[in-house]
Amino acid sequence: MNRTLLSAAVASLVLALSACGGGGGGDSSTPPSPPPPPADTTAPTVPTDVTAAAQSPNSILVSWSASTDSSGISGYRVFRDGGATALATVQTPTFTDTGLTASTAYSYTVVAVDAAPTPNVSAASAAASATTQVAPPVRIAAQRVFSGITLFAAHSMLRVPHDAARWIVVQQDGHVLSFADTPSVSTTTNVLDISDRVVFRNVLGLLGLAFHPDFPTDKRAWVAYTHEVSSGVIVLRISEFSTADGGATLDPASEQIVFEMAQPGGHNNGGHLLFGPDGFLYLGIGDGGNDDSASGVAGNGQLTNNLLGKILRIDVSGSTGSRRYRIPADNPFAANPLCNLDGTGAQDCPEIFAWGFRNPWRWSFDSQGGQLWLGDVGSHAREEVDKVMRGGNYGWRCYEGTMQTVLNCGTPTTPLLPPVAEYVHPTGQSVVGGFVYHGAAFPGLVGRYVFTDYNFGIIWNIATDTAPTRTIVAADGWASGLNPASFAQDNDGELFIVDVRTASIYKLVPAS
Repeated sequence: MNRTLLSAAVASLVLALSACGGGGGGDSSTPPSPPPPPADTTAPTVPTDVTAAAQSPNSILVSWSASTDSSGISGYRVFRDGGATALATVQTPTFTDTGLTASTAYSYTVVAVDAAPTPNVSAASAAASATTQVAPPVRIAAQRVFSGITLFAAHSMLRVPHDAARWIVVQQDGHVLSFADTPSVSTTTNVLDISDRVVFRNVLGLLGLAFHPDFPTDKRAWVAYTHEVSSGVIVLRISEFSTADGGATLDPASEQIVFEMAQPGGHNNGGHLLFGPDGFLYLGIGDGGNDDSASGVAGNGQLTNNLLGKILRIDVSGSTGSRRYRIPADNPFAANPLCNLDGTGAQDCPEIFAWGFRNPWRWSFDSQGGQLWLGDVGSHAREEVDKVMRGGNYGWRCYEGTMQTVLNCGTPTTPLLPPVAEYVHPTGQSVVGGFVYHGAAFPGLVGRYVFTDYNFGIIWNIATDTAPTRTIVAADGWASGLNPASFAQDNDGELFIVDVRTASIYKLVPAS
């Protein structure tokens, strides 16, 4: 064959083989992927050998034997006292439960969770129980702190959200002050001065302050104060103020009035404000001061078409027309139109959360359980402590504590709820609500509600599961010798007292 023709034939053959996948090696297409392994749908083995052992008056160690699973174990969920929500998720077979109440039994179960793409959960383990250790006797002392600062008519102290470096003090004369949280502090700075519009005498004045939980990102804060309108009538104003300097101060010119409620008797104003764990703003409003007499009307505490004698709950994240709030959907009368700026309405007011109060001077939410605890100042006979629930009617003025009054209170349409605790005059004369304690200084107080009396300064504590109604006597508490206007709580759960008589601040510490 001609050499040139042979070369051309070879070249043609090479091209043909290349086009077919080349080289004479047959079909070289990619083989099919193996099928995926079957999904792991098998739950891990149940945790075994679960034990619970008290470590202190406030802690229990829970431990168990590790579970096994073909996909591995990603963690364990620990449940307390049969709850449906896990108390904690851990990766090791031990967990220490803290912040518990002394001399109290707790029960625990554990489930294992595997590491499968769709996790499988084991059945619950057998329960293990333990009782926290007996706490040493609670012996309280009051130690004066921040003695270098000068206060006047101070009645409450609080933190600015997300700021542990300073304290805020509210003074009845219309001033809000700030000072550094250092023992040797000697100066205060002005945060807000509305003394030009505050009526300050007797029980009247600047009564409450609450910063938005996202302050100062959200620039707003709310205050309650008494004001005299042109007609000479005393009103309780709830107003919104805002900061223009990153949270250092509140601008007095920024006021937006939310409510302006006439105080028919000029006292029993309430005025405490707090944001709840649900993000809503709660307001404690007294009965206005005329409900102690045997008048022919039912009394404001029982009249749900006005806002006096109530705990209110509003949503300040939006507005309703020109009003600077909305109504939470589960408020008891949420479907009704807003009540008026003056706190009255043609129907049951949708702002109401609970009612039947005389003067809810100080109250707080349990920082762990979220429950609202309240001290309601009595009239002439009894002081009471209430655990407040949505839609609850706490009895005034049908009852003062557990004592039925002779006053007209209409015909209540809901059950009258008894107080958790009460004390009779003259054991004390003006209850001051406090806090459920979650600090470290007093193991025997952890999980207990601490409160006091303004006139006699006795500091008491009760278990949060106290069955209504416990009668408190002076011997149940510690006589501080102070005239506490309110408690304050730091970020560690320790408690302070703002004392009116000495215009000083005290910290509760263990007695030596």
